[in-house]
Amino acid sequence: MTTNNELGEQIERLVRDHIATIHTTVAAAVMRAFGATRAVAENPPQRTRMPSAGVRAKPAPRRTGEEVAALAEQFYTVLRRSPGETMTTLAPQVGASPRSLQVVVERLKRTGRVRTVGQRQFMRYFPMTATAA
Repeated sequence: MTTNNELGEQIERLVRDHIATIHTTVAAAVMRAFGATRAVAENPPQRTRMPSAGVRAKPAPRRTGEEVAALAEQFYTVLRRSPGETMTTLAPQVGASPRSLQVVVERLKRTGRVRTVGQRQFMRYFPMTATAA
């Protein structure tokens, strides 16, 4: 049988051995980390220059009134073939982006040739009949 004193000494020895093992492992990890830092300091990575956030792309040239009118007629023709569609469906049929058709559609709405139902991406477009216009 082991006495309480012997048991206490065994526990202390195990704890000391465990702490020594952890100390050795941590020392090796620190040496690896500082060795890697020293290697990076000796050979710093090449930095690429990022464009600043304030730089804007060159704006697209403005369309003439005739170009807007021609695009409006083209949009209206496509709209009569498929009423009630969204802009993302109609724009490719016209051959333009949805963003570029905003001015065109606003002009058609002001003249009473197009009406819209819904909001934002759920907006649907309908041609007005000749009697309603």
